[in-house]
Amino acid sequence: MAKELRYNAEARLRLERGVNALADAVKVTLGPKGRNAVLEKLTGPPTITNDGVTIAREIQLRDPFANMGAQLVKEVAMKTNGVVGDGTTTATVLAQAMVREGLRAVEQGANPMRVRRGIERAVAAVTDALAGQAVQIGGRGDLARIASLAASDDEVIGEVIATAVEHVGKNGVITTEESDTLGLTVDVVDGIEFDHGYTSGYMVTNPERMEAVLDNPVVLLTNKKITAVQEIMPAIESAKRADRPLLVLAEDVDGPALQLLVGGNMHKTMLSVVVRAPGFGHRRIAELEDLAVALGGHVVAKDTGIELSEVSAEHLGTCDRVTVTENETTIVGAHGDQSLVDARVQHLEAQLQRARIDHDRDSLELRIARLTGRVAVIRVGGVTSVELKERMLRVEDALAATRAAVEAGIVSGGGTALAQAHRALEPLEALGDEAVGIDVVRRSLAEPLFWIATNAGFDGDEVVKVVAGLPLGHGFNALTGGYGDMFDEGVIDPCKVTRAALESAASIAALLITTETAVVEEVLGNPGAIPAPAVGDLAEGMIRPSNIY
Repeated sequence: MAKELRYNAEARLRLERGVNALADAVKVTLGPKGRNAVLEKLTGPPTITNDGVTIAREIQLRDPFANMGAQLVKEVAMKTNGVVGDGTTTATVLAQAMVREGLRAVEQGANPMRVRRGIERAVAAVTDALAGQAVQIGGRGDLARIASLAASDDEVIGEVIATAVEHVGKNGVITTEESDTLGLTVDVVDGIEFDHGYTSGYMVTNPERMEAVLDNPVVLLTNKKITAVQEIMPAIESAKRADRPLLVLAEDVDGPALQLLVGGNMHKTMLSVVVRAPGFGHRRIAELEDLAVALGGHVVAKDTGIELSEVSAEHLGTCDRVTVTENETTIVGAHGDQSLVDARVQHLEAQLQRARIDHDRDSLELRIARLTGRVAVIRVGGVTSVELKERMLRVEDALAATRAAVEAGIVSGGGTALAQAHRALEPLEALGDEAVGIDVVRRSLAEPLFWIATNAGFDGDEVVKVVAGLPLGHGFNALTGGYGDMFDEGVIDPCKVTRAALESAASIAALLITTETAVVEEVLGNPGAIPAPAVGDLAEGMIRPSNIY
């Protein structure tokens, strides 16, 4: 297919229009008094949200050149969300400001590659300064405040998340689920939990709650698919000799083997429950080995050299109780050797330190949490599906912010830490266009503070000027309209989120500044034609009229 091209200033202008269109839609949500956006859905009711990345995902522009700019800034939000789960609006606002200031410098004759180098140096200096200012979380109050601020100053969400973190600890796993009941609740699971339930409803022991409960069971762990009766009989015989119920964790149980187990339940001759083992592929055997250590059993697998026909009591794990629902399994009171469990946890923690892929890290964190028995579930309810989804997004943002704060500490919030970070740029020595790049970052750092104040109904420029002259850590509280020590005011941000937002924004801005050619698909049926920008595509940006730096 033929392509349409734009060059030099024209290419950058069209890209910038897309940057502005997306950023202007997102930045109205910034701050404790930020507004919402309504997103149309082709099926179902619209979504109302103030979550930056959710809004950004929905934006597509008619002008293909502008749309490329919008999609690049969308990557800023997505990258920030992927790294820390929050700070997407801040990242978008910073990206817009850096693109604006950087392109202005390039159009005035600055060398874009030298400008880019200056941006990179400035961002490195600022992130180092932020890390140096970070203060470790002081207690429950800080946790609750961080969470509530990330959830648009919702104190209920803040308290619920603080409660969850207190129960599961720094490395504990906290998950969110939609609930049919109103409000927010926290359920802390004192045991091992994973998201696989029973394979047959005939194994339910409590029809009212639709759950199967086994007291003092023995547990068969295998990565094999069991279909034949002779494959399951050794485990059944061991369970019957011990007069205990049987939990089967396997890749699958089907055919005559499943029929035998179901028949035992129906005729009350032996209670059993079949659950698909957690994990997939090579991860399944690893997760089964975790459970085997916790339960004091062995994994029946080709890799371990144990066959189903050889299973005896010594191969089976044990625990106090297992509760299985349609979707999840909870093991309480596992009987494994605690010293072996501790050694397994240390081994997984060492792997976690070396892991570089987010998916691997998430998997290892979950496995550690299972073995240490620290799992909390936050259940979110709402009057309508629209309210539920909006609240769920805020809870997820708040949870991500809290995790980041626990990991890397907190800095003064409300845009203050970034607005005052220009002081870290003063020692930098640079000449010519590299100095221009440093100035691009300097002029952009106060942008989040400006929009937080503006969205709250205050004069953004005036607020930025005042905060620039205040002592480090003193800033503007958009909720009260006053100035003071941000830590005393409870206006704090996770350092990791603030740093990630700045780094993600700078990476995209540097790429756009150095762009000389833009290429899009030619419009079908009308070669050479590119649709005129729609009204929303022509946004020049809600640009600040002045800059103090």
